[in-house]
Amino acid sequence: MDHRLQMLTTWVRQFPGFKYAEAYPVSGDASFRRYFRVFRQAGDDSNAQPFIVMDSPTEQEDCGPFVTIGRHWHKAGIKVPKVYEADPVRGFLLLEDFGDQLMLNQLSPDTANTLYQRALNELVLIQQLPTSPDGPLPAYDTALLNREMALFRDWLLEGYLGLELDNIEKSMLDTTFALLRESALAQPRVTVHRDYHSRNLLVLEQSSRPGVIDFQDAVTGPVTYDAVSLLKDCYIQWPEEQICEWLEVFRGQTLEAGLHRADRDTFRQWFELMGMQRHLKAAGIFARLAMRDNKPRYLQDIPRTVGYLLTASKRQPALRHFHNWLTAVAVPRIEELIGPVPGQEQQAQ
Repeated sequence: MDHRLQMLTTWVRQFPGFKYAEAYPVSGDASFRRYFRVFRQAGDDSNAQPFIVMDSPTEQEDCGPFVTIGRHWHKAGIKVPKVYEADPVRGFLLLEDFGDQLMLNQLSPDTANTLYQRALNELVLIQQLPTSPDGPLPAYDTALLNREMALFRDWLLEGYLGLELDNIEKSMLDTTFALLRESALAQPRVTVHRDYHSRNLLVLEQSSRPGVIDFQDAVTGPVTYDAVSLLKDCYIQWPEEQICEWLEVFRGQTLEAGLHRADRDTFRQWFELMGMQRHLKAAGIFARLAMRDNKPRYLQDIPRTVGYLLTASKRQPALRHFHNWLTAVAVPRIEELIGPVPGQEQQAQ
């Protein structure tokens, strides 16, 4: 018996038009949240209007930040779902329905340029958002950056791959993490969505702008972070030449918006090192999802994510030891247990 689903259905039926509503599963995600579609009746069934209900178990996922950030961003004009009703105590939200067309599923060589440019346009708007009157966003600080990178060591290397790291290897990782952390902290700070990629953007029927979801972990942090999430996506990969073109357009947009004063080479270096920090985090999270949360499907995204690390670290003289170790130790183990690791950025598959 799904007691939370029963509670959610009873909760939504109290609102006008939802007296007989049934909740139909839409999706879950990498967290403990679940999403259902419900319909509000307005006369006959042909006029039923769809809404989304989020189930966010309070002992695992506080939906308060989603409500606060969502309402602030919506009021500021960002294309996020409107929050119609909220019960943070029980973890239920009634939201605007953006449909089911994830950007990831709509991407092809023919559509990519248009969809990515729209996503970058929306990102520039997000980055310029003022602080919410209900409270500032947390900072992407030293402690958070360190916790994220530690996921790579704890969950992927030592956890899933079963590697026993010696003191020299641990020191090498610490040195790598320090370089990436200092680069991130040196960048100009903007509003950061923190998970801005093709599975958190929707192609909308009634708008040329993308629908933005999963923003509840937003912070104030590095100007290139969300661009990395989007352009070096853990779920799809594009040729490096194309990534560079999109990045340069984005650099020009953010330069014009006054968010930084970086030239092309500086911005690209920020982007490369920020990408390594994110991909260390993501690879660790994928391993944790498989081991702790019984979601083994995320294992298939580890080789692509580590492939980004290989390519980026090869370009960085200061990370030569990390690159060599990754090539000689971690990659063979990943290929043994999961699958081939791409050695360079390639066309989307």
